[in-house]
Amino acid sequence: MADLNASVELGAEVSAHQRSARTRRLTWLSFVEAMALAMVAVATAWSGYQASRWNTAGAHDYALYEHFTALSQEKSVLAGQDRLYDIVTFSGWLEARSSGRAAIESFYERRFRHEYATAFAAWLRLDPLHDRSVPASPIFMPQYKDRNALQAQRLASVSTRYLDAAVTAGTRANDYVRATVFLATVLFLTALSQRFDFTGPRMVVMAIAAVFLIMCIFWLLTSPRR
Repeated sequence: MADLNASVELGAEVSAHQRSARTRRLTWLSFVEAMALAMVAVATAWSGYQASRWNTAGAHDYALYEHFTALSQEKSVLAGQDRLYDIVTFSGWLEARSSGRAAIESFYERRFRHEYATAFAAWLRLDPLHDRSVPASPIFMPQYKDRNALQAQRLASVSTRYLDAAVTAGTRANDYVRATVFLATVLFLTALSQRFDFTGPRMVVMAIAAVFLIMCIFWLLTSPRR
């Protein structure tokens, strides 16, 4: 009878110890879950904030890209008009020169644009009417410059930089959105783990959630911030 009582008391002690251990595990799991939820909340808010900031920056850069592209195209049109004017006035001069009409020849020279006149003077010094190695027209001379064409190139370069910045900002905004999706997965797994009464499956689900959470936190800490 005494042995039976001792066995019952031992079983009760073991059962109480097991319940105590299970309670401690559940307490720690609840603490881990609470910490995970808190970290997910903060990380999600930060990720959404950064995504919004990068989207705003991308929209601003894209607007500037369109602005400078329009300016570049305007200068390109003006440069084309300048070139056409130079060709027409030179053709008139060449015709007057070949027909010996000095007054008309002088008239066209006075109508040359300043930038074109510089190239024309350099071209004329090479004796182009007798030397066939000379470029056929002053527009092929290295001295020939067009301010509108140079400005068009500069504005096109600026617009390209803004386009690259807009694409980069959009990519980074998408990366932060992707991180938000992974954080939502962590939130789902944490909520799912709380549905299990057994510590084994609960710990497995939380371990998977912890891996995702660590990856997200690391990425958020090392990603460019706006």
